[in-house]
Amino acid sequence: MKDTDQPILHKDGVSYVLPFILVTCCFALWGFANDITNPMVKAFSKIFRMSVTDGALVQVAFYGGYFAMAFPAAMFIRKYSYKAGILLGLGLYAVGALLFFPAKMTGNYYPFLLAYFILTCGLSFLETSSNPYILSMGTEATATRRLNLAQSFNPMGSLLGMYVAMNFIQAKLNPMDTAERAQLNPMEFAIVRDADLSVLIAPYLTIGIVIFVMFLIIRFTKMPKNGDQSHGINFGPTLKRIFSIHHYREGVVAQFFYVGAQIMCWTFIIQYGTHLFMSQGMEEKAAEVLSQEYNIIAMVIFCISRFVCTFILRYLNPGKLLAILAIAGCCFTAGVIFFQDIWGMYCLVAVSACMSLMFPTIYGIALTGLGDDAKFGAAGLIMAILGGSVLPPLQASIIDMNTIWNMPAVNVSFILPFICFVVITIYGHALTSEGNIDMLHETIVKNETKKSVTTHIGSNRFFSLIFNNVK
Repeated sequence: MKDTDQPILHKDGVSYVLPFILVTCCFALWGFANDITNPMVKAFSKIFRMSVTDGALVQVAFYGGYFAMAFPAAMFIRKYSYKAGILLGLGLYAVGALLFFPAKMTGNYYPFLLAYFILTCGLSFLETSSNPYILSMGTEATATRRLNLAQSFNPMGSLLGMYVAMNFIQAKLNPMDTAERAQLNPMEFAIVRDADLSVLIAPYLTIGIVIFVMFLIIRFTKMPKNGDQSHGINFGPTLKRIFSIHHYREGVVAQFFYVGAQIMCWTFIIQYGTHLFMSQGMEEKAAEVLSQEYNIIAMVIFCISRFVCTFILRYLNPGKLLAILAIAGCCFTAGVIFFQDIWGMYCLVAVSACMSLMFPTIYGIALTGLGDDAKFGAAGLIMAILGGSVLPPLQASIIDMNTIWNMPAVNVSFILPFICFVVITIYGHALTSEGNIDMLHETIVKNETKKSVTTHIGSNRFFSLIFNNVK
């Protein structure tokens, strides 16, 4: 029987419909958290009268949580279960979101960073648990369609996060611009700050309550134990083994730079657009809201490009397509740097079309041939999300220079995403050599005979399986 003829949520007479729905909700929930956060760099900078560099500490805390908990999450899941990993992830997510209230009461910036860090420790557990858990909820032959279906809800959460950030935070903040805020005396500043923080924390408190309810529902729902049979942990030997594989090791490096590029482009589009539209006579608040609208358009293009690239992968080698899109990303980023009109913004939006393929393709190539080590291998790739913590502050420090080489510093700052795309181009090009393609194909075939979860259907269908595993 062909996999297309098989039910995707049934196995051996057991229905996984309800567990699937519950875990799929988690995909949307972490998408919401990821994309409500990017505009907060600008929001916090304004509220606390800080530099862009200080505001970018939001991303340091956010993606630092992913980095810190990646391998602990893999070890926890290996020792206990996927359900336990999801529950711990939801618990940390809820606690981090609800900590926004005491952070607001302090009137200080740094408690918010702690809240973000705890929140994303939860997201690390969620992402490390949910993807393989979905794979286990049915037959191996239908895992591709099952994961694609679950992942289709992730961008829905992302778009909702962007919408909430634009309409319930940015649009409701005090319209006073940065220059006016700088002239406030301490008492006036405190009043405006506290009012803006009340606006900012409301969506986080709401999502914290939603997460807590989801925690209780999953806690008291009987969930399958598929894939929970292995509980042994050989951390050191496993790490040594997987990092000796060059396409995995180089994949981790490429993923670091990709995530950095993605977060920089989606975070600083607000600063880029604000500078551009204010230079055309627009007020600061209106410029910020319009910039976020362009960010939403970029996300929509990102989602459309995902499906287009999935189709193209049927005919083109993944490494070659990765290299082509990375080159296109370099070209569009160059436009972002050198254009000082609306065409620069158009180029920045177009970059998202190039990025849609990158995370899952690098993810898939890196995990090829890892077999039973894939859980820890995936954790290493989650740790590579550290790029979203390290690189944005560097770009922010460039933006704070205001002018470089008689050009707006915000334009020049996009030299960093340009460099990231160069690294990805090199990685993709290296994978197009005949020897590497043959090697990867061989490892896929070998693991097919072993019924490996991560490489169970062949190269093109494998990339389809993981394609939606996007930040």
